[in-house]
Amino acid sequence: MPPTADDTGRPEQDHARTRSGDRSRPRTGPDRPDQQATTGSPSRTGRRRRPAGRTRHRRALRREAPTVIAMLLDEGDFTAMTRHPSFPFDDYGQYLHHLDGLLRSLHAQGTHVTVTHFDPDDYASYCRGTRRPPDTPTTRTHYVAEATTTGPGVHYARQPVAELRALLTREVDRRTVWERATDILMDSGPCPDCGQDLAHCAFDDASDTLLRLLEAVGPGAHHVVCSLPADDGPPLAAALHAHTSPDGDLHFSEADALVLGTVLAAAMVTDRTAGIVVRTLDPDGDTVRGWELHGGETHPLSEAAVFDAYCTDPITGTPIPPEPGVHYAPGIPLP
Repeated sequence: MPPTADDTGRPEQDHARTRSGDRSRPRTGPDRPDQQATTGSPSRTGRRRRPAGRTRHRRALRREAPTVIAMLLDEGDFTAMTRHPSFPFDDYGQYLHHLDGLLRSLHAQGTHVTVTHFDPDDYASYCRGTRRPPDTPTTRTHYVAEATTTGPGVHYARQPVAELRALLTREVDRRTVWERATDILMDSGPCPDCGQDLAHCAFDDASDTLLRLLEAVGPGAHHVVCSLPADDGPPLAAALHAHTSPDGDLHFSEADALVLGTVLAAAMVTDRTAGIVVRTLDPDGDTVRGWELHGGETHPLSEAAVFDAYCTDPITGTPIPPEPGVHYAPGIPLP
């Protein structure tokens, strides 16, 4: 009679012989998972245990895979998204609470997280351009992955949500000012002196003006602000914090210098007058000086003009109370 097969597929008598002959060897069944994982033997369900190294390697790769999270910055952004039934939140505070929890969870896993701006207006344009339905989580995911990664972003390092919003708002405002100033430069045409792009010449002059300003105010920590009135919308305002050492070395953020230089350059190609204020920081009292920039020329302001400029809201024109301990001084002729 031919041998019959048991549920393992082996001949029945062979299986019995194997069991009787293996009693002296250590078992590798479910009560010895370490042996089973080492030998790679199948479990009773027929599955092989995943090698320990594979899980470790995948976790290592996961830690090196960056994540982008887009944030709705204010109540206006949030209200615009609540018009979509698929958007799961109806309270902005609750949204921020859960967003904070998600960010903390990702950070705890060792994931590098960048927080960007979810702009509802830009999202609507994206949906029109790509013909994607706006009221789906999938479309929102595609928008974040495709449209926000080149925009302003902030690295998440366990900041409180309020601080994170402030940092991201600053980045968004800085990018907006830079884009508006760049548009002015791109429309400026050729330089009347050399025939090249006027934008390039204006940017070179702006860089030179910034260096001469910092040279004029001397060593120390300085906060430089330039404001240019705009034909439409709020003034273009950019700021730079710089430190000049006694031997003349300059230290500042290149990103801030780029935006400030672009606004200065935009002022040089328009017929509008820009205002420049430099506040020199000092423990005994800060000193504020000012200049106006028109037609590519920089002219120092009087002490009274500096006071008026610094103590007036640039958008509304309403007076601002002077700060105690601040000295208002006339601008210095540039070298």
